[in-house]
Order: sequence, then structure tokens, then C-alpha cells
Amino acid sequence: MKIAYVTAGAAGMYCGSCLHDNTLAKALIDAGQDVALIPTYTPIRTDEVDVSIDRVFYGAVNVFLEQKSSIFRHTPRFVDSLLDAKPLLNWVSGRGSSVDAKDLGDLTLSVLLGEDGRQSKELAKLVQFLKEDYRPDLVHLTNSMFLGFAREIKREVGCPVLCSVQGEEIFLDELPDPQRSDVRAALRERAQDVDGFVATSDYYVDFMSDYLGVDRSIVHQVDLGINLDGFDAVDRQSAGDPFVMGFLARICPEKGPHLAIEAFRRLCDRAGRSNIRMRMAGYCGPRDHAYRDALLASVAQWGLTDSFEYLGEVDRPGKIAFLQGLDVMTLPTTFREPKGLSVIEALAVGTPVVVPEHGTFPELVQETDGGLLFKPGDTEGLTQALDTLRTHPDHRRRLGEHGRQVVHARRDASTMADNTMKVYRRFLAGGRPKESSQNG
Repeated sequence: MKIAYVTAGAAGMYCGSCLHDNTLAKALIDAGQDVALIPTYTPIRTDEVDVSIDRVFYGAVNVFLEQKSSIFRHTPRFVDSLLDAKPLLNWVSGRGSSVDAKDLGDLTLSVLLGEDGRQSKELAKLVQFLKEDYRPDLVHLTNSMFLGFAREIKREVGCPVLCSVQGEEIFLDELPDPQRSDVRAALRERAQDVDGFVATSDYYVDFMSDYLGVDRSIVHQVDLGINLDGFDAVDRQSAGDPFVMGFLARICPEKGPHLAIEAFRRLCDRAGRSNIRMRMAGYCGPRDHAYRDALLASVAQWGLTDSFEYLGEVDRPGKIAFLQGLDVMTLPTTFREPKGLSVIEALAVGTPVVVPEHGTFPELVQETDGGLLFKPGDTEGLTQALDTLRTHPDHRRRLGEHGRQVVHARRDASTMADNTMKVYRRFLAGGRPKESSQNG
């Protein structure tokens, strides 16, 4: 089967969606499928072998200029190619400049309008590549902000088009009105052009079918899986060692590091600062530098700097070592998390988790028996759950081992690829299936 998977570069940062898309594409290739992982906006960045093609569509520079000026909507291909060059896109990504929310809303709407938007030239180039060069049996879009591609792809290429949903509504709901309302209306209209959707949890199947205004029967659950190479368990804390809690995610308010740090402070008050350590890792974009700096200033103000370590962004070996060095990992998101990639990675090395009781987390904890839940936003509930695992090391180890066994048995990349192929085959066998099916 020839599969065109259209992914989105994340401006040079490690992004959960990029990591997922690349892992899935590689697992499909390893299983014998012909997959073209097609980057858009910027080259993707992954902590594994990058299997994406050596060309970027909807290059960020062209997309931005076409939004701002009609001149760039009619430039010749050789000019576009210069602006789509990877060195330039990587340089622009590295600049880390922020864009006004209103501008982002207008641009998002324009891309959603597809052939009727200001980036119609970019869509034409993508469709031409698919139709004349690659000729896929199926096209898989990485998120709902690409729904504007579907109509032209189906008309010109004539194959089924699927779309993953991976948490993009968090960005969309932060847009100011009237852009938010306009984008939401365009999403619901363009969602009708897609043959089916893929979500990573049962919660998200329900949520996104309502959000996009589509029948639940065309939204299919495929559990998130990871490449387990190197994710080995290690011996945990010895008697008398400090209890080490950790946080691994993008450093931003919606991921909840402020809740984790406050729980760390409370644990130090209860157990003594010499008995508690906290380690935090993750990318922090320019928008959130002030937020991160305020968190670190609070730690210093509390006199806990010697018990706290911030590692910043970590690569794959650094990530695995980070997780292996923890007694517990927490991801206290303030939004309903649809994926929870770092939680699965923590469980893969036998580190139990403490997560809020919303989004995908209740399903994940129930499936793996690998952690504890607390009421979302309840810092004291988070602290108590962490303290329970601190004071009951045997229970902590049992949870970690349960989680590790389940992740290694059910959440590996090859299982994710197999379940994705089940969904693909149903569409190739006869279009939209009448009933939804968990994991295909």
C-alpha cells in the first residue's frame, strides 16, 4: 500500500505530534508499506531516525508571505523553491519569533479554506506531487488544521483521505474572536470532506466527533505507541535515598509544571527538603520564557534550588535516562490531554505516574494500572498522591512494573502500525465504515 502521510514541522522543537507521526511512518515502513512522510511548514525534528521526504510543502516563509501580500501568491516556482529551502526554514525556525494571535487566526482560516484560501498555490503544489509523482492509495493528514487539503486531494488524486486529531483544538480555542468562530465554522464545514478521522483515546473520539460535527462512526481509535528501543527498566530508589519526582513536557501553563512545582514545595515541607528532589525537562518556546523564569524564581525564593534541577530540552538518550532516574513522573495538565506521550514513555521504563483525572489519562491508568489519578487542578490532591507513592515504595514499584509490562505488550510502535493498517484497509475496501471500532 502506498500511503502519503502529511505531517507538520514544529519550528525546530521536539513536538509530540511530530514524534508520533515519524514513529508511525517508520513502523509502517518496517512492516513493508510504502510510506511518504511529507513535512509541511518546516522540516520535522524527531529524536529517532527521520524518515520524512527531502522536501517541505507549505513552507512557512511562503505561507506567511502569501498571507501578507498578493504578490507572493503569483511568484514562479523557482522563487518558491528558494523560500522553501531547508536551511532557510531551519534558520527561520531557530529565530523563535512570536506571531500575533490575530495573524495566526487569519492564516489558520486561510489554510483551512484550501483552494479558496491565500495559500491555494501551495495546495496545488502538494496535489500535483501526490497526483503525478507519488500516486498514493490513501492520504493521511496529521491534524484537523489541514482539513482544507482534503477536497482537492480527493478530486484530483481520487483516493481516501483520513485525518488524525492530536490536540490542535487547544491552539484553536485560544484564538481571539471573530477568528475563533470563523475557524471553527470552517473546520466543521471542511470536516465533511474527509472520509474518516483517527483519535488516540476513546475520550478523544467522543470529544472530536462533537467538536468537528461529524458522526462518531467515522472517528477511529488507534492507541498511541512508541519505539521501545532503549526503554529498559532500572533498579529504583534504595532505602534512605531522596525521593525523586519528575516532569517531562513542553514548559507552558497548559502542561501544568507550576502545579508540579507547587506539589514539590509541599512535599519538601512534609518530608524535609533533604528527602525530596525534583527534576524538570522539556522545550520552552519564546512565548513561555517569562513563565519558566517565574517558576525557577519561585524555587529559588523557597530556598529549594539545591533540590531542584531543570535540564531544558533533552534528546532521546537524555530523555530515557531522565525517566529512568525518577521514582515518579507527573504531568498535571490543565487541559484535557489527548495523547500523554511522555506518560507512556515513563511507564515504558517502569516509572509510575501521577496524572489528572481527565482527557486520556483515566483510560491510560486503567489500562496499565501504572499510576494514580487526582482531581484536575487540585495541587493538594497531587501532593497527596505523590506522597502516597513516596511512603509506599513497594506499591510504587508494583505500579511501575504493571505499567511497564502493559506498555511493552500493547503500546509499541509495531502494534500502533498494525492497528492503523486495519483502519486504512477498511477505507480502501469500501469507503466510510458504518460503525466505529476501537483500534481498528
